[in-house]
Amino acid sequence: MSTGLIIALIVIVAAVLIVAAVLFLRARRGGQGGRSLKGRFGPEYDRAVARHDGDTKAAERELSERVQRHGSLHERPLEPAQRQQYEARWAAAQEHFVDSPQQAVAEADQLLAELAGAKGFPDGGRYEEQLAALSVHHARHVDGYRRVHRAAHAGAGGGAGMAAVGQSGTAGTEEMREAMIEARLLFEELVGQSETKRHRPAPPESAKPADGQHHAPWAITRRHAKGS
Repeated sequence: MSTGLIIALIVIVAAVLIVAAVLFLRARRGGQGGRSLKGRFGPEYDRAVARHDGDTKAAERELSERVQRHGSLHERPLEPAQRQQYEARWAAAQEHFVDSPQQAVAEADQLLAELAGAKGFPDGGRYEEQLAALSVHHARHVDGYRRVHRAAHAGAGGGAGMAAVGQSGTAGTEEMREAMIEARLLFEELVGQSETKRHRPAPPESAKPADGQHHAPWAITRRHAKGS
């Protein structure tokens, strides 16, 4: 075998090994990227996979694009007066749920859009973009906003739209109640409530109405809410 042929074979083998190494590293990075995305997005990762009919690669591309667009976003802190205003409006929305669940979810949807905008996320007028940005930074609770928005707009549309949240009976009210409860978790993250305040089970006795006819605004339960 000539020296030239030996050299050619060595070059070919080296090229094959280099290509194999590159493919291996890409596959490894892809797997690590998938695990990283799943860890970052949690339940939002599973929703993306389901939305792409189980295609994890397509879901990961979508989530990676969200991170590229919104990962560098820095949330703006709220002034104490702003925080108090938002908390008062949320409490009012929860109070309204007792007599008008549909009004309450509409108020919660509008409030979350405004609050996210005040925190530096895309304007609420661009709901899909705002939701995508929130999913990057608040993936664990962003679905509450999605559910409230869906309930608010389905009810406003009437007809077939109401099927998304049920009719005006118990089923629709229950869906809206659960949406409000989940959305509150996102609200609390955005306003920056302390862990003590967030998990406090009940207000002081002095804060409860004396007549006992009204319930605390966070006590959205089946027996409190009337049909919408």
